[in-house]
Amino acid sequence: MTDDVRPTLARVREASLACTLATLTAVEGGGPRPVGTQMVFAPNPGKGGFVAGYFSGGCVESDVADHAYACLADGAPRTLVYGEGSPWPDIQLLCGARIEIFLERVAPDDRALEELLAAYRDRRPVVWVSDGVARECAEDLSPWPEAQVVRRYEPTPRLIVVGGDPTALAIAQLGAQSELETTLVRPKGPPQGPPIPGLGYSRAEPAEAFAAIGVDPWTSIAIATHDLETDRAALRAALPSAAAYVGLLGARRRIADRLAPLRAEGAPESAFAKLRAPIGLDIGGKAPWEVAVSVIGEIMALRYARGSGSTSTTLPASAA
Repeated sequence: MTDDVRPTLARVREASLACTLATLTAVEGGGPRPVGTQMVFAPNPGKGGFVAGYFSGGCVESDVADHAYACLADGAPRTLVYGEGSPWPDIQLLCGARIEIFLERVAPDDRALEELLAAYRDRRPVVWVSDGVARECAEDLSPWPEAQVVRRYEPTPRLIVVGGDPTALAIAQLGAQSELETTLVRPKGPPQGPPIPGLGYSRAEPAEAFAAIGVDPWTSIAIATHDLETDRAALRAALPSAAAYVGLLGARRRIADRLAPLRAEGAPESAFAKLRAPIGLDIGGKAPWEVAVSVIGEIMALRYARGSGSTSTTLPASAA
């Protein structure tokens, strides 16, 4: 179910294995996955091997796997076509789309792979350019006329949730399940965090916790504490930060009370531009899971609107 193959590439490299990296390079007719989607295939004798990602949810994956292992054996890159013009007319996507998938063999000591994984660890955006035989990975690359793959990788989206009630826990759990690098911040909370797989935990005050976790342009902060002073402390640290999204839980009529002291302290109006208050898309529900869905939905809507340059996504205005 993963959309990010970098963790699997890291495990494959740690095992000193070569792999086939498959990249979706063209989609016609509204396919189920966007251009740039990837899969990884690497056998590991006696241990089941590595497979990550998907292209169609079952229409083409088994055939792609056969070609991927052939690519791994002979090292020759190839392009697979499914749908109109395909040499395998019996393999069709149920949606009727036409897709092209490029396969390349990547050795464990490949320098581009090393840089990709270093950037992944360091939270740096990079571009992967490959013709199937030679490849480069760097923060800025000149276009290759012969390139078959030009794929931009950004740091894993990060989510910090401040709070400890059922709503905060629901936001944190759904964030972790949605492949956001999620940390729950609960000042002076219990020594152990909630048993949610993949969830980080901090008992520090918001400013200290944010500094330890690291806030960058790929970070979203959801403030859901029901405590006025903690809300203000979290806002004081979050609004001037590099976070792309800051959301505040609470009734609309109470938002002004939370923001007034910050304005009195001289916080510039530009600092409030990223604030979404009340937090989340307006889907009408107020139960913990309903709020969580609205928050994660809002974060994703903003991310994809920015990535596409779209201005058509209508989201709640910041509190005045």
